[in-house]
Amino acid sequence: MRTRYPDRVVKPKLDIQIDAFAAVDMRVGVVLEVRPFPEARKPAWQLHVDFGPELGTRWTSAQVTNYTAEELVGRRVVGTINLGTRRIAGFVSEFLLLGAVQADGSVVLLDVDDSAELGTPIA
Repeated sequence: MRTRYPDRVVKPKLDIQIDAFAAVDMRVGVVLEVRPFPEARKPAWQLHVDFGPELGTRWTSAQVTNYTAEELVGRRVVGTINLGTRRIAGFVSEFLLLGAVQADGSVVLLDVDDSAELGTPIA
């Protein structure tokens, strides 16, 4: 089945084994701080996220500028924390923030209930 957007068709990805999916470590965090990131090629924020006492805080660069800094601070998010680090315009991004990529390229963040504890794995 294909998903249709106004100006594109998004084909599903190939099937993978459950073990491959289970190896991806996705966790609940809360945004503590948002900084502008003018050095990035595409508009982006630098986000400081708390993943709870066992995992601590981590930074990421995210192209979620359709949200204001005020909308992001205090928001529960989902991050993939075991993909290694990536250097972006001199900034070390430590996790991947997850969201739904819209047809226009904007990202709608995944919604997490406020009762979800920080660091909780996503299953």
